Amino acid sequence: MIKTLDTAECQRILRNNYIGYLAYIYNHRPYVVPITYYYDELENAVIGYSGNGHKTKALRNNTAVSLEVAEIESVSNWESVLAHGTYREFDGSAAKINLHKFSEGVKKIIQTRENKKMDHISEFSSKIFKEGLPVVFQIAVEELTGKERHY
Repeated sequence: MIKTLDTAECQRILRNNYIGYLAYIYNHRPYVVPITYYYDELENAVIGYSGNGHKTKALRNNTAVSLEVAEIESVSNWESVLAHGTYREFDGSAAKINLHKFSEGVKKIIQTRENKKMDHISEFSSKIFKEGLPVVFQIAVEELTGKERHY
């Protein structure tokens, strides 16, 4: 039986994971890309970072986004959450603070879930920036929906 998740259950799934699929529109076409993220429960927001490119250009043009996160064990045992929200970028000290929050948050989740100690962001994220800060962003969560099946 498929059950609808309440807000607290959706937040638990976001909080306990760090890989999701970001959906956005660019040039009238939908795109879905995997991202590493951190869910800041106090702000009810997702924090991530990226280089300048297709994704950031698209998100600057249309700030409405969705993030899908799923825990799938089998066809009969899964949970899935869809977070709808608005994209915004940080700059200056706010970018540094949020990149640090992202890094520490993801490292803590990996330590808890996978029993691996991570020291540097490059150990769990493929982006390495040699010049300045990357584009640090937030998705302010406006709506959460979720489903689960446990059979």
